[in-house]
Amino acid sequence: MLCLKNVTYHPVASPSPILKEVSLQLAPQEMGLIVGASGSGKTTLLEILAGLAEKSKGQIFWRDQELSAQHLQQLGGIVFQFPERHFCGSSISEELCFGHPEIRLEHIQQALAEVSLDNLSLETSPHSLSGGQQRRLALAVQLIRQPNILLLDEPTAGLDWSMRRQLTKLLEKLKQHWTLLVVSHDVEDFLAIADRCWQINQGVLTTVPTLPHG
Repeated sequence: MLCLKNVTYHPVASPSPILKEVSLQLAPQEMGLIVGASGSGKTTLLEILAGLAEKSKGQIFWRDQELSAQHLQQLGGIVFQFPERHFCGSSISEELCFGHPEIRLEHIQQALAEVSLDNLSLETSPHSLSGGQQRRLALAVQLIRQPNILLLDEPTAGLDWSMRRQLTKLLEKLKQHWTLLVVSHDVEDFLAIADRCWQINQGVLTTVPTLPHG
């Protein structure tokens, strides 16, 4: 269980807090959805959960253990908006092995199978993939790390309706094995598969009803 209690983020340069006493809970194998306009604090919250920014106040727990920013870096795997812009490898294999020189081929193949890219050659260039395939590869890069929670920032941004639908179906499949937290400005893409939903407005988080599943 991921649990945030009154998390506030107020950098010195900002006249007011960017996040204001944010509290939420997300159970294992659940998908949480946070919706809000640009500048509402969505990405900042993900960066704190990924250990890339330090909260000003509050507590973050995973299974009753309070976590520091360093712990959070091990807990979560974050996929930023337009992750394909940050690909470094000349091949799928190289992209997945980056930072993991000892990784075994079976683990690479397992990560690719999770995101339905196991039909591609490992020598394929990431930059030759379609937009939807590139998003899947970015997810596989994080799955290699075996994180406890996947953090996704606007995962359908820039994709056409067909690729958005495919990615939504993939996330529905992934939540059978992983805990997911998605932030987006577009509730329609994800509300049908979300287990918990919140809206964020000027740093204030409120609960939104989800749709019944099944």
